[in-house]
Amino acid sequence: MSLSGVVDTVLDRSVVLGFSRVGLSVRSRLPGWPADPPPGALAGRDVAITGATSGLGLATAIGVAELGARVHLVVRDEAKAKAVVARISAQTPSAVVEVHRCDVGDLDDVRRFAGAFRAGGSSLDVLVHNAGVMPPERTESAQGHELAMAVHVLGPVLMTELLRPALRESDGPRVLLVTSGGMYGQPLRADDPEYVTGAYSPTTAYARSKRAQVELLPVLQRRWGVEGAHVWATHPGWAATPGVADSLPRFNRLTGPILRDADGGADTTVWLAAVEPPPRGGGLWHDRRPRPTSFLPSTRTDAGATERLWAWVTEQTGISA
Repeated sequence: MSLSGVVDTVLDRSVVLGFSRVGLSVRSRLPGWPADPPPGALAGRDVAITGATSGLGLATAIGVAELGARVHLVVRDEAKAKAVVARISAQTPSAVVEVHRCDVGDLDDVRRFAGAFRAGGSSLDVLVHNAGVMPPERTESAQGHELAMAVHVLGPVLMTELLRPALRESDGPRVLLVTSGGMYGQPLRADDPEYVTGAYSPTTAYARSKRAQVELLPVLQRRWGVEGAHVWATHPGWAATPGVADSLPRFNRLTGPILRDADGGADTTVWLAAVEPPPRGGGLWHDRRPRPTSFLPSTRTDAGATERLWAWVTEQTGISA
C-alpha cells in the first residue's frame, strides 16, 4: 500500500480524524486525490435530490447546479424550496431548478410524485436519496412503518423503482443513497426492521436504517444495474447541518470545532454524480474512495439476513422480488 493509502486508512479507522473536517482536509492534499469534475460536467443532465432544502441536500443541489445540471428539488415544504431556488439562481444564474413536492416517508405520496414526474416527461440521470429523519420517539409513517425505515429505505427503494422508466432514458443513470457513518455501530436487524422490540432509541433506529441501506447495495445494484445504473451509498462523515444540531445537540456541541461544513459532507455525493467514467456500482463511498461496510465482526451481515430484509422491503412496497 502506498503512503497515501496508509494515511487514508489510518484516518478512516480512527473515525474521529477521518470523519471530521481533518480527514477531508488531509486526504484532499494527498497524492492521488481524485480530480474535481470539470466545469459543465453535468450540463444537459437532470439530477433529482430529496430533502434538498437544507444541510447536505442543499449543498448537493448547489454543487450539481454549479456543474450545469438541471436540478429537481424533491421536498416536503415547497415554501422552503423557494428560498433554495433563489439561492441557487443567485449563485448560478444559468441554473434551471424545478420543485417537486413529496413526503418520502409516505409511500402513497411517493407513488403520486413518481407518477407526476413521469407524466411531466423529464428524463432522469442522477437520483440522490438524501432525505433523512431522526424522531425523538418511535414514530410511524402514514402506512404504519417505523419512520426512519420508511424515509431511509422503503421510500427511496419505491421511488427509484417507479422512476425506472425515466432513468432508462439516461445513458448510465446513477442512484445515490446518502447514508451515515453511524451505521458502523449497528448490525442489520432483519428480524426487527420496524424496531418493535426493546426500548426505542432514536440514534439506534437511525443507524439501523442506514445499515439497512448499505447492506441492500449489492441487491439494488444487481436490480437496477440491468439498465446500466450505478448505485452507491455515500457517508458524509461528521458534518455541521441543521439535522445534526436539532437531533444530536450534545454531539453537535462536543464536536462543533471539527465538524465539516455541508459542502465537505456533500463533496463525494456531488463528485460521484459527475465523475467520468463512473466507478463500479454497489459500494459505500466516503471522501472519494470506496470504504468497507463494517469495521467490527459484530456488525458484519450474512447473505441470509440481507435476503430477509429484501423480502420485507418488497412486501411492504409492493414491488416484485
